[in-house]
Amino acid sequence: MRLEKRDFDAIVVGSGPNGLAAAIYLQQNGLSVLILEAKSEIGGGLRSAELTLPGFTHDICSAIHPLAVGSPFFQQLPLADHGLEYIYPEIAAAHPFDNGTAAVLKQSVTETAKLLGGDAQAYLKLMQPIVADWPNIATDVLGPLHYPKRPLAMAKFGLSALTSATHLSKLFKTEEAKGLLAGMAAHSMQPLSKITTSAAALVLMINGHLKGWPIPKGGSNRIANALASYFTSIGGKIETNTYVKSLGQLPSAHSVLFDVSPKQLLQIAGHKFSSLYKWQLERYRYGMGVFKVDWALDGPIPFMAEECKKAGTIHIGNSIQEITNAEQQTWDGQHPERPFVLLAQQGVFDPSRAPDGKHTAWAYCHVPNGSKVDMTNAIENQIERFAPGFKDRILAKHTMSPAQMEEYNPNYIGGDINGGVIDIGQLFTRPALCWSPYRTSAKGIYICSASTPPGGGVHGMCGYNAAKRVLKDMFSR
Repeated sequence: MRLEKRDFDAIVVGSGPNGLAAAIYLQQNGLSVLILEAKSEIGGGLRSAELTLPGFTHDICSAIHPLAVGSPFFQQLPLADHGLEYIYPEIAAAHPFDNGTAAVLKQSVTETAKLLGGDAQAYLKLMQPIVADWPNIATDVLGPLHYPKRPLAMAKFGLSALTSATHLSKLFKTEEAKGLLAGMAAHSMQPLSKITTSAAALVLMINGHLKGWPIPKGGSNRIANALASYFTSIGGKIETNTYVKSLGQLPSAHSVLFDVSPKQLLQIAGHKFSSLYKWQLERYRYGMGVFKVDWALDGPIPFMAEECKKAGTIHIGNSIQEITNAEQQTWDGQHPERPFVLLAQQGVFDPSRAPDGKHTAWAYCHVPNGSKVDMTNAIENQIERFAPGFKDRILAKHTMSPAQMEEYNPNYIGGDINGGVIDIGQLFTRPALCWSPYRTSAKGIYICSASTPPGGGVHGMCGYNAAKRVLKDMFSR
C-alpha cells in the first residue's frame, strides 16, 4: 500500500507513559514519529518537583512502580542505558493494624505466605500458580479482549481475577491476609464488592512477587526521561509547550494517536466521529478522584510496626471491613472520617530526595469525583494512628485536590487517575464498544490513553497495544 507524502507517519499527542510507549514502538518499526506535549516537561503522571521546600523532591503523581518494572513492553527497552535506576525496598508493601502488627508483601511468595500464619497454605494455593503463569499471560491480560495464547492459564487467572475482592477474601481466615488483599484491591478505586477488584489486587501482588515494587532513583520523572531519551536516540522527535486543541494545529500525518481522555478527544476531534462513537464517548464514566498530600519531614515516619519502616508502600486502612466501608462511602459520594490511605515513603530508600537527615513522604486517599473537601487532616490522622509522632515531624506540606490534579493533567477528569472506571462495564469496552478499543470511527485517529485497555498504571501497555493497531491498520504490518 503506497501512502502519500506527509510530514510524519504518526503524531502522538501527549507524553505520558502510554504516549511514550506508542511513539517508541512505532519509531522502532521504521515510522517517523512526533510527540506533542502541552506542558514544558514530558511525562504526564511521571513528573517530580520541589513541591514543599528547596532540596525536597516529590513525585507529583505516581510514585511506586511495580507495573513499570514489570511491563512486558518496558522490559524490552534499554532504559538503564538512559539513566533509569530502580531502588528496591526490602518489603514491597506493608499493611499495619491497630494492634501494632503488619501484614507484608515480600518478593518471595513463600516468605509472604509464612508471615500470614494460618493462611499460609491458602495464600500459596492462590498465588503460586498465577505467579508462575504470569510471564506467559501478561501480554494477554494487559491487552484488549481477544483469544489468548495460553487459554488454560488465562482461565485459571480469570477464575480469581474476575470476581470481587470481598468474595476472594473468603479464601482466608486471618485478618492479616484479608487486610493485605483489601489494601491491594483498593487500588481499583471501586467498592471491594465490585467484580474485577480482585484483578487489580492480583496483578499488583503478582508483579510484587516477580519484580518487586521499586522506586525510581531521583524521582518518577526519571522513567519518563529515560523513555524520551531512548525515543529520541532512535530518531523520534518531541515538541513541548504545544497544547493541541484542534486537529488543525497538527502537522500532516498518516495517523494521530491521542494519549488523552475521551472528554478531551471529543473536544479535539469530535466533529470527525460518527454519531454512535461520539454518543459512546459522551457517556464514558469516570470514577473516584484523589486528594493528595506531600510532606517534607524532619525524620522517617515513626510507624509502630517495624515492617512498615522497611516498606516502600504502606496501605493504611486497618481491617478489610474498614477499607470496604470507606471505599463504599466514597463511591456513594461521602467523605469517610477514616479514609483508606495509600502512602509512599521514598525518602527512606532514596537519599537524593531530601537533604541529609530529612525525608519525603507522599500519600492520597480516594474522594468522590470532583470533590472540593480538604482531606489533609483525615489523611494525617490516619497516618498518626499507626505512627504516633508523625505530625511532629512535618516541616512543610503540599496538597492537591481533584480539581488541581485535573488542572495539572487534563486526563485526570475530576481527579480520576485511572482514566475512567475500570469495572466490568468498562474493562474491555473502554472507551467504547467497537472492534478495536484503540481505533476511533475516524480513519487515522486513535486513542492510546489509560481510557483504553488495560487501564490506569505506569505500564505503557495502552500505548503499545494502540501502536500495534496503527501498524496493522495504516501500514499493513
